[in-house]
Amino acid sequence: MKRLLQRACMACACLLPFTAAMAQSATTATVAKPPDRRIAITFDDLPWATLDSNTPLPAHGTVPPRIAAEFTRLLQAIKNSGTPAIGFVNSARLLVHGQPQPDRVGMLDAWLDAGLELGNHTATHVDLHAVGKQAFENDILACDAVLRPLLAKRDLQPHWFRHPYLRTGRTLQDKAAIKTFLTRHGYRIAPVTITDSDWIWAAAYAKALDSGDTAMQAKLRAQYVPYLLRMVHYFEHRSTKLLGYALPQVMLLHANALNADTYADFVSRLHARGYRFVSLDEAMRDPAYQRADTFTGALGTSWIHRWAIAAGWSWKFYDGEPTSPKWVIDLAGVPAYSE
Repeated sequence: MKRLLQRACMACACLLPFTAAMAQSATTATVAKPPDRRIAITFDDLPWATLDSNTPLPAHGTVPPRIAAEFTRLLQAIKNSGTPAIGFVNSARLLVHGQPQPDRVGMLDAWLDAGLELGNHTATHVDLHAVGKQAFENDILACDAVLRPLLAKRDLQPHWFRHPYLRTGRTLQDKAAIKTFLTRHGYRIAPVTITDSDWIWAAAYAKALDSGDTAMQAKLRAQYVPYLLRMVHYFEHRSTKLLGYALPQVMLLHANALNADTYADFVSRLHARGYRFVSLDEAMRDPAYQRADTFTGALGTSWIHRWAIAAGWSWKFYDGEPTSPKWVIDLAGVPAYSE
């Protein structure tokens, strides 16, 4: 009996390393590798979304003091966060009576001084579906004529183009023709995977600023960032559903006061969720961005939705996209269907 017990103990001793290894392997298998969450931030309508040739002019310069201060806050928030970003320029916003204004051009210089990028968003934010291919191409070239020399002073060239309203052509022929035109002039189309209605919230915020309603301003800021985070979560989930992994996302925001006053909070919360901020160039290296975009509708929809349409997914794929609250839409004064 003693010998049997000794043999049993020896057998158990031999099994211990194997059992420990199996347990460690099982533990490792149950710990899922966290997704590689990456996001590229893009801003449309530079130098500022509400700045145009009809903006009431102050006594000195052509940039109203409030807009100048808001732009400075946005730029400082981006710099402090250390996040890459690209801004898409409407060159007509630099003009007054058809002439470029030094203080407006200086806003773009400050953007570049901060190490940020600039891209082409057409001169006048023209709608391809409304004006047709030829007029659209002319507006691209009008912006290029301003943007290219500005970048050349720094030994840079423009590489990215963003369609206004994300309207990319009524027909596949027009889409292909515009893409060929852009390639010929050294541009690539900058898609958007995370769309949102920040412009609605920004319009509401501007009204709260105009009226001096600080309580409403605080309410909008407090609820806007969670809204953006819901949009990020939604499109992250949809990319995983479509592609099987978390796509490096491209998010569209606008150069406005609300983003100036909430960007730091937004970045902090995305960091807490495990996101890394990358350049548009890095995000676009993902092979998903080579997928076909055959969408010809007027809706400024995400490229994730476009790829799903091309792949034949049912409309149930798009269910659940977050919307802005009615009180924000009402305060902004925009039609409900604009959402």
